Amino acid sequence: MRPLPIINLRSSIINLTLSLLLLLPACTTAQKKKEQAEAAEKAKREDLEDMGGDPDFLSFVGRLRMAVANHDVQTLAPMMTNNFGYSLNPVGEGNGVFQYWDQVNAWPQIQSILNNHFLPKGDFMVAPPAFAIDPNYHGYRAGLMSVDGSWKFAYFVTD
Repeated sequence: MRPLPIINLRSSIINLTLSLLLLLPACTTAQKKKEQAEAAEKAKREDLEDMGGDPDFLSFVGRLRMAVANHDVQTLAPMMTNNFGYSLNPVGEGNGVFQYWDQVNAWPQIQSILNNHFLPKGDFMVAPPAFAIDPNYHGYRAGLMSVDGSWKFAYFVTD
């Protein structure tokens, strides 16, 4: 039996090493996907806790988040109250909300706030939770309310 030439052994080791290095990003991607799935499941559990598991609320929030992420004004409009509040100073409500959001580039902030958990505050479910907890809260906030048994997006404002 003849020993393997050193060149073939070296190239085999190099090929094996390169193959393993190519597989590492796939492991990282799989790990990231697993972490994202776990985070989504945790957020879903926390949302369930926020509303005691009210499926109507959870369904509404899911559709609202998706419509905002897609800037789908046709879907959003019927999800909003007629007197939807979009500005505190000057007061802005009702028609003109989408033009205002486009003008001030509010879409990223809306999406960010709606991805928070909602807590009760008065007649509303509000996000972010800090707005419900901290009486000195300043910043963007969203409010949802039940109108005739259906959830509606009532306001998105900042101070």
